[in-house]
Amino acid sequence: MSTRTSPVPARTTLAFALITVAALGLTACAGGEPATAPAGAPGVPGAAKGALPTEDVAAGVRKNEAAAGLLPADVRQRGSFAVAASVGTPPSSAYLPDGRTVVGVDADFTAAVAKALGLEAKREAVGFEAILPALGSGKYDVGTGNFGVTEERRKTIDFVTYVNDGQGFAARADSPLKEITDLTQLCGLRVAVDAGTTFERTLEKNKGRCAEAGKKPYGIDVYNQTGAVWMALRQGRSDVVMSTINGLRYAVTQQKGMKFLNEYRRLDVGFAFKKGTPLAPAFEAAVNGLKADGTYDRILRKWGVTGSGIERSRISPPEIPAPKK
Repeated sequence: MSTRTSPVPARTTLAFALITVAALGLTACAGGEPATAPAGAPGVPGAAKGALPTEDVAAGVRKNEAAAGLLPADVRQRGSFAVAASVGTPPSSAYLPDGRTVVGVDADFTAAVAKALGLEAKREAVGFEAILPALGSGKYDVGTGNFGVTEERRKTIDFVTYVNDGQGFAARADSPLKEITDLTQLCGLRVAVDAGTTFERTLEKNKGRCAEAGKKPYGIDVYNQTGAVWMALRQGRSDVVMSTINGLRYAVTQQKGMKFLNEYRRLDVGFAFKKGTPLAPAFEAAVNGLKADGTYDRILRKWGVTGSGIERSRISPPEIPAPKK
């Protein structure tokens, strides 16, 4: 059975949060529009090993008239779109030391698409679990949070893809684990994940495999804050972390005694919308326009995720198949 662990107090989470990417004394970064940090959000304490890039990669983006022409009339008239943004783990997203400014891959793509469409992106920081349900209410036009495209989500959500990331594993450096290619390798271990993610769903869906193999089941430790996930690993309450490939690769460079194990599966990642949104064609055209003018590649290079590039943006493509093991 899965185990849901209550989140630790915010001050403790802050001390252990891995989100050190923005704590480098920087004052500006492309796509860094202000956004109010939710209560208990992981912070950006301490000094990091590497400098956060400062290039404003969206500065030179010009309006894409063809893409803007695909916008619904009401959106063109209001001149903006509302973004519900999950802020948690670099390089996808993180707060600068001011606790308000959001930076990362998601922020840069949001800013660049907004410029291409001639719109203002009005962003609000929202908890990851709340974003997809909130899109149906009409309060937000789009959600960002490294949302992987899955068949389950496609039933109620439309996506416009912009990168390819996916699922991976990390552990303490002293762990005997080398890589996880079959989920039965987790049997008898405890795996820490963020709540409401594809990682939690993947583990829940496959938890019967251990019994089928005659092994002790793995435990699933679910946390509402990314910092708490890493604290559980550091303190030995969990044996493995399952999270985004890019996030894990970054995190292990910022924390002593941690190692990236391996990629498990890839997923397309996209802007999320209410099912049937009329905004999707315009966003798709805008992202593909960014690929044509070079902005797309500049964003990926800036954050060191060139391996996450996609050939073209698509609207709700099929889920990339999971490994058979």
